[in-house]
Amino acid sequence: MLSKIKAFLSFFLIFITAISSYSQVVNSDSTTQNLGPLTNENIDTYLSEYVKFESISGHEKEAGEWIKNICIENGLHIKQMGDTDGEYNFTASIYPLSSKLPNIVLLNHIDVVPAGDLSKWIEPPFSGKITETDIWGRGAWDNKGNAIMQLFSVVEILNKYKGKQLPFNVTFLAVSCEETQCRGGAEYVINNYLDELNPAVVLGEGPPAIKGALQTRPDKSVFPISVAHKRALWIKLKLNINTSAHGSVTPLRYANKEMVEALDNLLGKKQKAIYTDLNVKMLKEMGQLEKGLTGFAMRHPKLFRMFITPKLRQQPELFSIFSNTITLTSVDSMNDVVNVIPSEVTALLDCRLLPNSSKDEFLENIKKRLDNDDIEVSTIYSMPEMKSSDDESIYYKNLKKAILKNHTETDVITILLPNTSDAGLFRAKGIATFCTVPVNIEMSYLDNIHSENERIPRGILANGKNTYVDFIEECIKENPDSLSTVPLSVSN
Repeated sequence: MLSKIKAFLSFFLIFITAISSYSQVVNSDSTTQNLGPLTNENIDTYLSEYVKFESISGHEKEAGEWIKNICIENGLHIKQMGDTDGEYNFTASIYPLSSKLPNIVLLNHIDVVPAGDLSKWIEPPFSGKITETDIWGRGAWDNKGNAIMQLFSVVEILNKYKGKQLPFNVTFLAVSCEETQCRGGAEYVINNYLDELNPAVVLGEGPPAIKGALQTRPDKSVFPISVAHKRALWIKLKLNINTSAHGSVTPLRYANKEMVEALDNLLGKKQKAIYTDLNVKMLKEMGQLEKGLTGFAMRHPKLFRMFITPKLRQQPELFSIFSNTITLTSVDSMNDVVNVIPSEVTALLDCRLLPNSSKDEFLENIKKRLDNDDIEVSTIYSMPEMKSSDDESIYYKNLKKAILKNHTETDVITILLPNTSDAGLFRAKGIATFCTVPVNIEMSYLDNIHSENERIPRGILANGKNTYVDFIEECIKENPDSLSTVPLSVSN
């Protein structure tokens, strides 16, 4: 049973790595080529052209200008929210933001991670090559494919409801530096433009449909919608002990030794398994889809807790959504001379907390387990606390309905993600935020995200676009009396 749950959850790891940026190569031909109207027949071509921009984090402007111009050409209202590399963000809306309408925001990011080892790519990473089966290139999935689906859906809604006033705005929001979590992207937008953006709901990137997650129904796809994620807490440990510097005589106390002992105290102890309402609900929903004893056990995880927890510990990607995690990512004493004893050593910890966990209590526990009062513990970065988005809300229900309409052989479940994304910054503000990418894709494609040979299959973008359109249409159906035949007249 748990091995199958592992298969369901293993794709989460592809979103965790944040990689630093390097230089951009501009493809000037992509800025001028006429690609035709935004239709299902052209959607693969638009993605191919978008992928050709080497928009590594911190170098987003050229790609951002290209896709913004497409928005302008198709009649969307633009609001620039930073216009330099590393801080290039804009909205493209069916109405101006000055309308102050409640806003359905489709969130995506312009930046991509570096290509890695070019010799390992079958097709060049920024070629955007379209073969008989695939669209190739860095960002084809993360996150330009999703952006193209979102943009096409917004333009389709705009064209369909021209001359009418909807009860809300619909906005395509493109941001920078999601991959490096810099402060010039979504955080900059939220800090400076949140009131103007006026989001009623935000849809961000997340997992696609997954086949093979169910043990007793292996051909059935499961479609996860994330309503919460763990929040990052990055910690620095620093220890300074002045002692004799020559390695020929071992002091009773010295920095490297005591840091290693403290880290062993911290990391040698198993993290506690925490069963929350959300991760228990996830297992129960999976259990509803399973048959026999497997389904029964998953529907009663607390009853079988003493048997389940040891199995969870064997699967880090699964245990991560049942625990607060601590990962040692660096130990540095700034010394490469063998016979010199450094006086100072630092260590970096990447910690991820479950939504309801207290940061202060977690830090106190870290200090207690280190068992060394001389170690200075400081916070490098801490995401704010946040509540899970409500999976009983009308927006969740409308998204679920749209998914089931366009992906008839799937079942939708509510999940928690162990990683962070830009969407979490909106969730931290109490804004309803749901994360998924509405396509059905083979697991093998996900193995290449943030790795060599990233690509997506042809033919799935139109279906994903249709899902976004149907989500917006479902929201319109909830407010039929508020439709007007007079278009909203507000200056941009």
